[in-house]
Amino acid sequence: MPLGGWKLVEEKDLGIGFVFLAGLAGAIGSLLGSLIEYYVARAGGRPLIEKYGKYLLITHSDLDRADRWFATRGELTVFVARMIPGVRGFISIPAGIARMNVWRFSLFTFVGAFPWTFGLALGGFVLGANYDDIRSITRPFDVPIILGVAGLIGWFIWHRVNEIRAESRTSAISGPSSNTDKSG
Repeated sequence: MPLGGWKLVEEKDLGIGFVFLAGLAGAIGSLLGSLIEYYVARAGGRPLIEKYGKYLLITHSDLDRADRWFATRGELTVFVARMIPGVRGFISIPAGIARMNVWRFSLFTFVGAFPWTFGLALGGFVLGANYDDIRSITRPFDVPIILGVAGLIGWFIWHRVNEIRAESRTSAISGPSSNTDKSG
């Protein structure tokens, strides 16, 4: 989106109205991609995640917590999550598994995605001509940021693997959990 906003100025010399349209197009694209993810999660649902979720670092308690959360705060969660980098791309999965109303999901996805996509396009529109200057200032921070993010990802994976192992040991000792059968 920032690149799109920048290119509107650099190559086309188009005004702020086109930045609005770029944000709108970004929000529509976000909605379409999210609907695909939503329907895949809805079709596979909880049984699929219960069976293979440990390979994605998802525990049974995560599923239970997500169900409870979406039952009371689903719309607000989708709206806010669309504005959080890293979360915005995955919020469709729990919404689909929780079988959130698709129209409400779509509305809150679009309304939450538009400020984000418009803001990114606007940032590119305003700052794009100064890209080289901004990049020379931020370049020294590349390696520390990459190492910090890699460290956080490594810690998260280590923590989740230990949680999943503990959950597997607990379920092996106590036998099949009664909360895994949600059919009745």
